Amino acid sequence: MLVGLENEGAMGDDLQKAAGVGAFTLHYQPMIDLRRGCVSSFEALLRWEVTSGSFVSPAVFVPLLERQGLIADVGAWVLQEATRQLRRWFSVGGASGRIAVNVSPKQFERHDFLATVESALLASRIEPGQLELEITEGLLMGDASQTIAHLKALRALGVRIAIDDFGTGYSSLAYLHRFDVNVLKIDRSFINAIGYDVAAEKIITAIIGLAQHLGLEVVAEGVETEAQLQFLQQAGCDMVQGFLLGKPRDDWDLREVHARNWGIF
Repeated sequence: MLVGLENEGAMGDDLQKAAGVGAFTLHYQPMIDLRRGCVSSFEALLRWEVTSGSFVSPAVFVPLLERQGLIADVGAWVLQEATRQLRRWFSVGGASGRIAVNVSPKQFERHDFLATVESALLASRIEPGQLELEITEGLLMGDASQTIAHLKALRALGVRIAIDDFGTGYSSLAYLHRFDVNVLKIDRSFINAIGYDVAAEKIITAIIGLAQHLGLEVVAEGVETEAQLQFLQQAGCDMVQGFLLGKPRDDWDLREVHARNWGIF
């Protein structure tokens, strides 16, 4: 159960304590490759459980982390833990794959962000190409020179870059030309409209076509119905994630994951 923000001051105090005692956890949601019918990667999702079974929405506590100057430390922990989890999965016989991590704009803009990424890769001993950083469209429209420098350094390192919630922000074709990215993640608001809104369906098809022409992969977020999955398969989407195929969990068994019939063909 998600809880909202009722008293920012009190929640801010709780957040300070949570960051200090390590009260955050990571849950992982699989991304399914529609062509191969298997899990290609997992997205690491930050969770803050305030009481048993009650979680604060990331939409509430992540901006608080940013305002309180805690996002760098928490973000560094997320990178360290997510990459270590991928290594742990490999150690018990998990097939090769990737881990995707959301990056806050304030975290990305820090001068030491590249060093934070390199530290996580070194500690976990995963390949740079097995780490995918998810950034927002808004970040690309900020300080262009600094963003380009960071993206170039990350891509030179071999780390993959995904544009999260694509289609809801600035959606400028110019930044797809200027910035070296690997993946577009179609926002769930478009996926929710499948079967009800022809315009949204056309936008999804156009995004997939654009990505294919640019050599980018496409992930559809928030897939919750068979009708949505069928539409995305027919439209040529590369990967999907959502409750239909797997809710975020902290305890995935990789043997179960690779043995499971994902039922997408």
